[in-house]
Amino acid sequence: MTQDRCPWCGTDPLYVAYHDTEWGVPEWDSRALWEKLILDGFQAGLSWITILRKRDNFRAAFAGFNPEIIAHWGDAQVATLLADPGIIRHRGKIEGTIKSARAYLALSEQQSFSDYLWGFVDGQPRQNRFVPGQIPTQTPLSETIAKSLKKQGFTFCGPTITYAFMEAVGMVNDHLVTCPSHDRVAALAARTRHGNVNS
Repeated sequence: MTQDRCPWCGTDPLYVAYHDTEWGVPEWDSRALWEKLILDGFQAGLSWITILRKRDNFRAAFAGFNPEIIAHWGDAQVATLLADPGIIRHRGKIEGTIKSARAYLALSEQQSFSDYLWGFVDGQPRQNRFVPGQIPTQTPLSETIAKSLKKQGFTFCGPTITYAFMEAVGMVNDHLVTCPSHDRVAALAARTRHGNVNS
């Protein structure tokens, strides 16, 4: 079987590096998971490469995506962000990030964001074996998670955004079976549970 990368990353070096080193790798850190969910929300209506090129700017503008800081922001910070050309200047998404930071903190009083998300897949990445044309844009599970996120107070997390998030953070392995990263990610997931690599 020919080993070709998933075609969505094209040949852009930044996109290829993201595909090869990040996409689909199980992420267990709560703050990192929240950052990715927020960035996926900013992606809505855009391509991921647009966000990826601005990711460092986003991290600088949003205090390293620290929910404890962002949750206390108000109109002044929103105005500053709306004037920042290094990010996506969308008032609804910026204000939604602040709401989602507050939702993150409220949820964290009960359980970690990581435990909450990974609980939907019983703490183990789901291994798909898709060929071109088979990968869905949303699933019943992403609909369930999206509804739960919205109930918790998170924003810009519909079922399509949620499924893209699940793919990116390794909750599902959606590298095509023809992609060299599929087996690598599957092997990593098999050794990893809740952030621990077992011998």
